[in-house]
Order: sequence, then C-alpha cells, then structure tokens
Amino acid sequence: MSKHVDFYYDFISPASYLAWTQLEKLKADTGATINYKPMLLGGVFKASGNTSPITNQAKWEWISKDFQRYADKYQVPYQLNPHFIFSTVTALRGALWAQAAGRIEDYNTAMYTAAWADGKDLSDKEVLSEILEAADFNPAEILEATSQPEIKEALIQATNEAVKNGVFGAPTFIVGNELHFGQDRLEWVEAALQEK
Repeated sequence: MSKHVDFYYDFISPASYLAWTQLEKLKADTGATINYKPMLLGGVFKASGNTSPITNQAKWEWISKDFQRYADKYQVPYQLNPHFIFSTVTALRGALWAQAAGRIEDYNTAMYTAAWADGKDLSDKEVLSEILEAADFNPAEILEATSQPEIKEALIQATNEAVKNGVFGAPTFIVGNELHFGQDRLEWVEAALQEK
C-alpha cells in the first residue's frame, strides 16, 4: 500500500500556506502522496472550541513574526495579506470542484500564491475570477459550481469530517492514525511517513 498523508487546510491560514510550500519536498523525500482535505477553518474552530491566534494580541504578534521566520527559512515569498481576515468560503468550494476535476494542485497553487505571496482578497469574486483565469481555469464555470447546493453541502461535510477526525486547526496532517498539527511539525510528519 502506498504511503499517504491527509493534509487539512484552509486558504485563510498563513501556516497552511507555509506548510503547502513544503509539500513537494515532503513528497520527494518520503515517496508519499498527499490527500488534500480543504475545510472551513472557522467551522472547525466553532465545532472544536478553538480560536484563531489573532484573537490574542500577544500570541498574534509572536506568531506573525514566526510566520516570517519560516518564510525566510523556506525561502518562499510571503506577506501578511492586507485583507486578512478574508472569507474563503467560495475559494474552498472551488477547491472541491478542482479536486473532482483532477486539478487540485493547480488550484491550490493559484489560491495560495494569490493570498500569501500577492496579497489578493479571496473573498472578492472579481478577484477570484482574475486569479482563476490567470491559472487557466474557467472562472464562470467554477463560480457557477460554487453556488450549487451540492458543493455547499460538500464543504460542510468536509469540515464535519475534519472535526470528527480530531482536527482543531490548520494545517493538520494525519498519517495513519497519527495527527500532527502545525506547519512547524513537518519533521514529525516526515518521520511518520518514513516509518510506513
């Protein structure tokens, strides 16, 4: 059986972006495949009783600097999005569409780059259209799909599944039955995969 890791994420999370930038290296180093698990982080917080770091000023000031330290360490582009906190509901529904269409990696690249390298507002549908078009997607097709009841329900179910599996924040990685929370735990994710 091939090795794999479930990657639970939301485009609103800078930590998820930083983790995402390291997934290709993780795959190369371990031979694992990534199961992408988009979820609505706000829904996870509500269901699990967790809160965003931004709700605690001291924690937010510390973690904001930590994000930049990791971006420098990974040598990846990063800026705190000037529109933060922005809504990712439509973008996440689009991720489910892209997953069904077999283009989730292209889609994640477009959304994460737009949000955390380019500082774009993912809650603005006109901006989303521009991002999608630049990434060779059909914006009208995707935005139409994101308004359908089936895909709305699919995001609710994906979020509920995350909570059921013990997820309380993003990013979360699950290898086998072992959960790892935070982009700064990638070394443990890699170790768990190496054992498989």
